[in-house]
Amino acid sequence: MASPHMSSIETPAGMLPTTVAAPTSATIVPYPKEAIARRQPTPPPRIIGPWEERLRSVAASVLPTLLMVAALLTLWQIACGAEDSTFPSPLKVWEVSHDVIVHPFKGVTVDGGGLHIVDGGDVGIAGHIITSLERVLMGYSFAAVIGIALGILVGQSVFAYRALDPLFQVLRTVPPLAWLPISLAVFQQAQPSTIFLIFITAIWPVILNTAAGVQNIPAAYRNVGKVLALNPIEFFTKIMLPATVPHMFTGLRIGVGMSWLAIVAAEMVQGGTGIGFFIWDSYNSSLLTDTIVALIWIGLVGFALDRIVAFVGRRIARAD
Repeated sequence: MASPHMSSIETPAGMLPTTVAAPTSATIVPYPKEAIARRQPTPPPRIIGPWEERLRSVAASVLPTLLMVAALLTLWQIACGAEDSTFPSPLKVWEVSHDVIVHPFKGVTVDGGGLHIVDGGDVGIAGHIITSLERVLMGYSFAAVIGIALGILVGQSVFAYRALDPLFQVLRTVPPLAWLPISLAVFQQAQPSTIFLIFITAIWPVILNTAAGVQNIPAAYRNVGKVLALNPIEFFTKIMLPATVPHMFTGLRIGVGMSWLAIVAAEMVQGGTGIGFFIWDSYNSSLLTDTIVALIWIGLVGFALDRIVAFVGRRIARAD
């Protein structure tokens, strides 16, 4: 109980001693809003779905390329947009070669039997690309199969390495077009000569990279094969192939690029049909804009071929 001599004061909480009660002039200072905001819990991050994440990844990869292409086209137009320019601008390429750009599949039909290209008629640029791709597919397939087999032989056998590697090193330095007269003299026909030219151009990187992959198999892997008493087929499928796939597909990627280079050069010299012939014919007809369109097609197709081989290599390596 409060002392009778102690003074008290009326407060909202009742009568309190003056020593306890706050002065009547005191004010309550509110808690700063900024501090309250800082003490608020952080909202959880928004969950990003797999499709949205995939779209963001694609945009991050494609957008810089599109911006660079737009910048290059703008600079090209500024540099070559004058009337007296000897090199066509992008707008002039579009105007003059509009039919080549808009109708690339002219003369190409598709039915149950596959693709058909008109012989001796007016064929669009895609028809020439398809003709060249057919030749590349045949020559490159031979180079891949034979190149991988020879690479494994050279990588596994010391005797084969000493016997064949110097020969391969000499032959791989021969330019692709230097083989064209020999192939024409041997085969006497344009089609097999072109396929041989693609084969002889693409096989060297396949052989050398496959051999390097076999030679670099870790000794521990080989010891495991000996401990498990694996037969040659099991050793190839379980140890050699998984260990050499990266090297092997490096050679295959280089080979497919060289095949595409070789087919264009061979068709320019040899004539007939194909994208190389299209470029040479455009040059002889003074259609520089058609040549530029063909160069863009060649670059895009070469890029696609490289990405296809790289994709197959990743899938095989992942499966192994």
